[in-house]
Amino acid sequence: MKDYRPLRTGFTTGACSAAAARAALTALIRQEDVARIAIVLPNGRNVEFPLLFCRHSLEEAIAGVVKDAGDDPDVTHQAEIHVRVSWCGDPGIHFRRGPGVGLVTKKGLPVPPGEPAINPGPRKLIAENLQPLLEEAGRTGVVVEISVPNGEKLAQKTFNPRLGIEGGISILGTTGIVVPYSHSAWLASVHQAIDVACAYGCQHLVFTVGERSERAARQMFPSCRAEAFIQIGPFFADALRYAASKGVARITLAAMIGKLAKFAAGAESVHSSSSRQDFDFLAAVGVGAGLPNDLVERVKVCTTAAEVSQLVADNKRFFEVLCDKARAVGRSFLPATCELQVVLLKNPAAI
Repeated sequence: MKDYRPLRTGFTTGACSAAAARAALTALIRQEDVARIAIVLPNGRNVEFPLLFCRHSLEEAIAGVVKDAGDDPDVTHQAEIHVRVSWCGDPGIHFRRGPGVGLVTKKGLPVPPGEPAINPGPRKLIAENLQPLLEEAGRTGVVVEISVPNGEKLAQKTFNPRLGIEGGISILGTTGIVVPYSHSAWLASVHQAIDVACAYGCQHLVFTVGERSERAARQMFPSCRAEAFIQIGPFFADALRYAASKGVARITLAAMIGKLAKFAAGAESVHSSSSRQDFDFLAAVGVGAGLPNDLVERVKVCTTAAEVSQLVADNKRFFEVLCDKARAVGRSFLPATCELQVVLLKNPAAI
C-alpha cells in the first residue's frame, strides 16, 4: 500500500476537440494565435489545455491538442486532435470529418449513417464552448472540421470497423473525463463503496455502471440514501459476490442494454476488453420472447445492443426475458437470503 497512488484521470477525444475548436475560433475572431485555452466541461468544471499549435488567417484557423488519457490504457492516448474552423453563411455549428475521423455507415449508433463519427455528447460540448465566442463576434455560423493524424490506423485497434465506422476513430465522451481502467484499483473502490454503504446501515444497494445509469436509478429509488447507490463499472459478478459477503439483504442492478446483455449472456465482467456482445445469444432471447423468425435473423446481424433494442422496441416480452436471464446469472453469485432485482434502463438520446 505504501506504493499506491491514485490513478490519474485524463480527457476524452470530445474534450480535446472542444479545446482545439475553442482555441481555433478564438484565434479566428481575435486574429491572434493562442498558446493555452480553457473550456467548461459538462459538470461545470473549467479545465485548461496547452496547445500543440495554433494558426490563423482572415477566413479560418486551426489548432491542435495532444490527448492525455491519464493512466487509462486508451488507444488514443497521445493522439493529436486537430480542429479547423471557418466561417459559414448558414446559421449553426456544422461538423465535418477530416482525415482520421470515422464516417458512420450503419444504423444503430448515436449518429445516423452518412454523418461524421462525432457523438452527440462532444457535439454539444463543442457547441456550448463556441457559442459565447460566436455571440462575441456577432456571427451565427461556423464549420468545425476535426482531424486525427494516424486516426485510421488507430481505429483498427477499436471496434469501429465492426460497427461500420469507416476511415478513422470516433470522437467520444459524455463527461469529458477519462476514468482510468485499472482492474485492481477500480474493483477496490467498488468494494470500499459497498463497505461504506453497509456502514451506514443500507440493506438495499443499487448497483449502476456509471453516472448516467445512477442518475436514472436515483429517480427510481428516491427513498434510498446516497451511499446506497454504487457505480460498479464492469464488475457485475465481483460486486454481487462482495455485497453477498457483507450480508446485504437486497440488491437492484440497473443497467442499459449493452452491459446488461453481456451479463445475461454469462460475462462476469462487461468491460469491452474482456467481453463482447453475443448477438446469437440476443437472437435466442428473441426466440424465447416469441419474435418472428425474420426478426430473429435481423437481430443476429445487428452491430450494437442498442440497435437490437430499437429493432425489437415494440416487443416488451424480449426485454422481460433478457432481464430474467440477467437475474438468473446474478442469482448464481448470491445466497437465497439476498433479493435481486434487475432493471433495464432506457438508453439516453445523447451519449
